[in-house]
Amino acid sequence: MVRKIALMLCIVALEAASGLGTSLADNGPIPPGEAAAKAALERSPRHHEWVDIAVHGRESRVAAFIAFPERKEKAPVVVVIQEVYGLTDWIRAVADRLAADGFIAIAPDLLSGKGHGGGGTDTFRNRDDVVKAVRGLPAPDVVAMLDAVTLYGKGLPAATERFATVGFCWGGGQSFHYAAVRPDLAAAVVYYGTSPSLDALGAIRAPVLGLYGEDDARVNATVGPAAERMKELGKTFIVHTYPGAGHGFLRAQDGRGGANLEASRKAWPATIGHLKKHLE
Repeated sequence: MVRKIALMLCIVALEAASGLGTSLADNGPIPPGEAAAKAALERSPRHHEWVDIAVHGRESRVAAFIAFPERKEKAPVVVVIQEVYGLTDWIRAVADRLAADGFIAIAPDLLSGKGHGGGGTDTFRNRDDVVKAVRGLPAPDVVAMLDAVTLYGKGLPAATERFATVGFCWGGGQSFHYAAVRPDLAAAVVYYGTSPSLDALGAIRAPVLGLYGEDDARVNATVGPAAERMKELGKTFIVHTYPGAGHGFLRAQDGRGGANLEASRKAWPATIGHLKKHLE
């Protein structure tokens, strides 16, 4: 019996050291990296479903992936805004992790209707074509789709009225921008996304959390001026910049000699804390 217990403790220690211990059970305390996203989704005990949501002013609908939490009470809604790579398994795994943390998470495919045969992200020939299409999305169209998704989410029987956005890369910039056009947004989280123009910041009411890698000069050049202006306006913009981490650190957790993983382990609890503070 003593040897058996010792062996079990040894296995737990090895799993903890490799970062696998909790992730095998429930994705771990943070979302999985890109390589582990599909397997994490397949293991998830939470309810997932796909819906097609009508968008005002356009014929085609926007497809969205929804992950539901396992809880007794109604849950606030978090809209997960994709990277420039479209709606991927990784974005869906992030939504699932948000559900594990108690939120109804909705991840829309903002390329719905733009792909082959009127499809979405998964109908494009390659990632380069996806990137080009995402970068070509007009800002008013993105807002219209996010509005439709938000309305749908808040209308779910298990949802509360409060909602937030979390975005990554291109979607991080969209999360920040959406805060400037939706005065009823309860909170916004920006992962390594560029900031809006300084003129747009005056309309923001939601508290914004910005999470950035130190080695991401293109994005970070927009953060300082935005933070200074938000402070002048008396608005909340909390900034965390993680040493040695690069752009896309939450997805690329195995990159930059451990700095991306360290950043992820700090950024995700900050994300959940921000959301819980302002949504519940």
